[in-house]
Amino acid sequence: MRSCLSSRPFFEIPVAELSRRRMLEACSTGFGAMALAGMMAGRARGESTELPQGSALKQTHHVAKAKHVIFCFMSGGVSHIDSFDPKPRLAKDHGKPMPVKVERTMFNDNGNIMASPFKFTPSGKSGIPVSSMFPHVAEVVDELAIIRSMTSPVNEHAQGNFFMHTGFPIMGYPSAGAWAAYGLGTENQDLPGYVVLQSGSAVPPHGGVSLFSNGFLPGQHQGSIVKADQAEAIRNIRPRDVSIAQRSRLDFVKQFDQSFLTSSAKESQIEAAIHNYETAFRMQSTVPELCDISGESEATHKLYGIDSNVPEKAAYARQCLLARRLVERGVRFIELSCLTHNIGAGGPANPWDQHGDLEKGHAAMAFQVDQPIAALLTDLRARGLLDETLVIWAGEFGRTPFSQGSNGRDHNPFGFSVWLAGGGVKGGSVYGATDELGYYAVENKCTIYDMWATVLYQLGIDHEELTYRYGGRDFRLTDVHGSVLHEVLG
Repeated sequence: MRSCLSSRPFFEIPVAELSRRRMLEACSTGFGAMALAGMMAGRARGESTELPQGSALKQTHHVAKAKHVIFCFMSGGVSHIDSFDPKPRLAKDHGKPMPVKVERTMFNDNGNIMASPFKFTPSGKSGIPVSSMFPHVAEVVDELAIIRSMTSPVNEHAQGNFFMHTGFPIMGYPSAGAWAAYGLGTENQDLPGYVVLQSGSAVPPHGGVSLFSNGFLPGQHQGSIVKADQAEAIRNIRPRDVSIAQRSRLDFVKQFDQSFLTSSAKESQIEAAIHNYETAFRMQSTVPELCDISGESEATHKLYGIDSNVPEKAAYARQCLLARRLVERGVRFIELSCLTHNIGAGGPANPWDQHGDLEKGHAAMAFQVDQPIAALLTDLRARGLLDETLVIWAGEFGRTPFSQGSNGRDHNPFGFSVWLAGGGVKGGSVYGATDELGYYAVENKCTIYDMWATVLYQLGIDHEELTYRYGGRDFRLTDVHGSVLHEVLG
């Protein structure tokens, strides 16, 4: 059969003889290249300061060191003096009265100085002492920038959680994840920019889902809770009827939405709702694939501890693995959730809260998160993702150097530890210090505003420029405070 396509080069064919088929044949690679360029544009910015379409900021303030954030929130208040801030004097003066003024505590059942029941060992090339609670994290301590002088103005769980997440001690303000998603946009239009992972018995910390709120920011920036180990990972998002027919129905509904949008005074809220419907449609295919970890190697499962016979550890390990998978898919901000234990731990919303039997409760909680978090850092490093991913480990406050009752510790907001890893921070470093009892921050005192200013800086944002006008005032994550901690950055 004789071909109807001319064998002459495209540029020699007169326009009058140029058929549509010949045109498509000759230009097909060009159309493909244009489509490919469009798909890759959101992922191939490298050293550029340009941001995806839909970002509040048109470009970053400076070249970003990090593109993603993983927030490992230790709800309930980890004891810094039992984890990353060793205090030999506590062992020396165990059982003696406190030699300094004791501030009011949550329950005012205050005892004497209490030595840490955990041994500290210098670890890594840096020689930073790490508690025996965290043998796996000790192996990657050279990735950590430990801040030992963090402070908080509040001493109660819900207020502390709100303050750590939003910079304000009450509900109604955007979470840090919402600010990041709002300012920088998402690299993946099929997934939310801000994802909160839960698994097993995990529930939101005290303060509830408002901790992940978009506040007054557009609705698409609120945290989307993903149940990492459930068939319906996001409520009402199922892998059902993802078809041309469903797409047609949504397009039909969208016509009415757009008509309503043009006639409504609440334009931003309606736009956010439409955006959420569109994202939900796309998530019906992306979320099940995200949560299906059967394709991960057996070695990866063992690295994270997914094969653990302790359900809480296996569940948290799944969250850590999904956090890596979300980073690979371009999600901007990911938060992980701890699970409660039946052994000497706090309640479901504050599992690190050991007002009694601290040794047993803290050991159980550390066993849950130690191997998975160390595996997350190791896996990100091996895949070349740690340099562009900033990992944060923090609770809402620390705990007292004196006992509550016989063997617990009360809340201590006057000095505690957090750490950062990856994303351009100075690994294997320690910044700031508490006094020799671990009670007050006395060197390079830091605030939560400083921490978030530093995180935003690594994302390429001047924290004073990321604002949103609401109620006649320009609000920001760091309120009217905050300084970048350049000393912890590489």
